[in-house]
Amino acid sequence: MKVKVIVTLKKGVLDPQGKVIQQTLNGMGFSNVNEVRQGKYIEIEVNEKEETKAKLKVEEMCEKLLVNLVIEDYKII
Repeated sequence: MKVKVIVTLKKGVLDPQGKVIQQTLNGMGFSNVNEVRQGKYIEIEVNEKEETKAKLKVEEMCEKLLVNLVIEDYKII
């Protein structure tokens, strides 16, 4: 089963990469862009048939390795 994870910076955490993207877009004429926040998208293929169990395994992976819980949030989809 394939499980997808979206990782984003928590609100209030500075996002210098997002700021550079925003400035570049503004410089390219996309002046209506007010803010950009970037993150990570991760797909994990888990050897599990039951969706609930697969998501629990991926949640454990996120909390142990994939996400810095101090500055990042994640959503399993």
